[in-house]
Amino acid sequence: QVNKMYAEPFQKIFADTYSTVHRLETGKLRNVAKFFAHLFFTDAIGWEVMGVIKLNEDDTTSSSRIFIKLLWQELAEYIGMTKLIARVRDPTLQEAFDGLFPRDNPRDTRFAINFFTSIGLGGLTEDLRGHLKSAPKVAAALPNMGKKSRKKSVSSSSSSSSDSSSSDSSSDSSSDSESEDEKKKRERRKKRDSRRRSRSTSRRSRG
Repeated sequence: QVNKMYAEPFQKIFADTYSTVHRLETGKLRNVAKFFAHLFFTDAIGWEVMGVIKLNEDDTTSSSRIFIKLLWQELAEYIGMTKLIARVRDPTLQEAFDGLFPRDNPRDTRFAINFFTSIGLGGLTEDLRGHLKSAPKVAAALPNMGKKSRKKSVSSSSSSSSDSSSSDSSSDSSSDSESEDEKKKRERRKKRDSRRRSRSTSRRSRG
């Protein structure tokens, strides 16, 4: 058992080691992972320091993934899967495990599930799998809402087009009525002109 006065310095060393783990050779990396696994197993350091780990494709390197793999495999061997799962589900440690078992992004959630499954610790991801199954239901509802809005936009556009077509037809009908009026006026003018001509010819014949 490590003296409690050393707990905080070791936690800081863990955070510093994880941030610079890419500098370690494979042999040293393995030894460091086993060392810290022992400290976690004996509760010599608080599990809250696990919060420095963000398990996703963007925030990890090949070295950091190897470190996480060795660390958690050692923990499973020391504690056993049943107790390790219980520790992961501990309500007081959820904030510390948010990075290791992400739920805010389905892409990161799948990455974490695949990672732990590939190293033989898939049992740790049961809650993540359940979360991922329920997440698509929310995502699936969004496209349906989009379809409804599209239908509304289509109906509104069709109604607007029908309105414009009706206005066009009314304008056409008005133009037709105007053209008919002009025709009638022309016919009336022709009749008047013909009457005047006939009168003038009759007067000439009399004279």
